[in-house]
Amino acid sequence: MSIVMTGGGTGGHLAIIKAVKEHLKSEELVYIGSTQGQDRQWFGEDSDFSQKYFLETRGVVNQGIFGKVKSLWMLIKATNKAIKLLRKHKASVVFSVGGFSSAASSFAAKALRIPLVIHEQNAALGSLNRFLQPYATKFISSYEEDSPIKAYPIKKIFFDNARVREKVETIVFLGGSQGAQAINKLALSLAPKLQDKGIRIIHQAGERNIDEIAKAYEELGIEAEVFGFTDKLSEYMKEADFAIARAGASTLWELSATALPTLFIPYPYAASDHQYYNAQFLVEKDLAWLMRENEIDEDVILGLVEEDMKDRSIGLMEIVEKDGSKQIAKLLTQF
Repeated sequence: MSIVMTGGGTGGHLAIIKAVKEHLKSEELVYIGSTQGQDRQWFGEDSDFSQKYFLETRGVVNQGIFGKVKSLWMLIKATNKAIKLLRKHKASVVFSVGGFSSAASSFAAKALRIPLVIHEQNAALGSLNRFLQPYATKFISSYEEDSPIKAYPIKKIFFDNARVREKVETIVFLGGSQGAQAINKLALSLAPKLQDKGIRIIHQAGERNIDEIAKAYEELGIEAEVFGFTDKLSEYMKEADFAIARAGASTLWELSATALPTLFIPYPYAASDHQYYNAQFLVEKDLAWLMRENEIDEDVILGLVEEDMKDRSIGLMEIVEKDGSKQIAKLLTQF
């Protein structure tokens, strides 16, 4: 059978596809994404896909009137191309993880009456997924009670690396592969005080910021492991005892699967404020901490790293279901 996987733009979406395809070794896999965003960076050289296509699309939300018109025209052209590709590969099912990259293939699937399975990563639905939900053959969300699969799709390595944390000896700052200025600024400000406490620093500064941030640590006389885009994220999480991170869904669940207690600082301009609500899901269970960017309090953070992390670490192990990606893969093979 042929399974078409689509969507992305950002790592949070693309991590879902990466996790699910681990369990689809006997099927023909085709990826359809966008020339915009991180799609090509993630899957351009991925040999698990028999074919990869990157269509000319871009987001419609947060555009002016002329920008919206242009984006919609690009979407119409891309949808026509996607229809041809789905026919060419005789797609049995289209698996969408949302984001603007998924629109063309999702609309093409409905036009051709091909089953459409959607995975929504966030507690607050994305605009495209909200629109497509009534038309989806299956709609999967870890936050919705009637979801056919509640377990979040996470690569096995994150569960394998789980361990109970107690004392904080290593902290990881995660701003995503594109970086987060607020987290970068916070990390550098906290660094001397963390060094005084004997706490080692691992810092995902973003591809564009690596040299600048590495130099800043050097000027402070502090050794820190600084990186941008990486395929070793699971290892960095394994090494850490505490994290300060954005609250994109995949990052949040990967941290949870690793049993790594985290202070979340959500991206303030995320659509529908979804990062805040993602983090709030764990905060309400007393398994994480949450600060808005404009509420960052360094004294509070320095107090947190003195806490015993054991109870929260164990609690995270208990809340995260395994085999989410395997369950989704199994569902996709049933069409």
